[in-house]
Amino acid sequence: MKVNSFLKLLIAISISEFAGIVGSFFTVSAVPNWYAALEKPVLNPPSWIFGPVWIILYALMGVAVFLVWEKGWKKREVKKALGVFGIQLFLNAIWSIVFFGLQNPFWALINIAFLWLAIIWTIFKFYPLSKPASYLLAPYILWVSFAVYLNYAIWALN
Repeated sequence: MKVNSFLKLLIAISISEFAGIVGSFFTVSAVPNWYAALEKPVLNPPSWIFGPVWIILYALMGVAVFLVWEKGWKKREVKKALGVFGIQLFLNAIWSIVFFGLQNPFWALINIAFLWLAIIWTIFKFYPLSKPASYLLAPYILWVSFAVYLNYAIWALN
């Protein structure tokens, strides 16, 4: 791999992971107090699983972005696809702010519905440019689909 490509890969992964870091500022303080006191659904995983899963998902997102970026930043389709990715990454980051920071599962549910749609949109935009990039987002959409269930159940139970 060329140095330029390696730097692009590092940048793409770092930007994706940064969204998780932003969210974690709001999550860490709410988990032991507010979140721990909530009624949770039967399929709720233990809290410790979320961090490792998200680190992996953000890394996969970063690799996907890199694969699309490598197709040429000057191409209009690449710019559009990365713009859509940016929208979904923004929605991803603000979900933690809304759910944990504002402690509002209802508005977080609205947010995650838009996030889910934006991920699907991203997958469709990535597919013609790089099929592997779109496939790398499959675990992400599956996890967010599960998160929709968790968010809804927590809102309904509380």
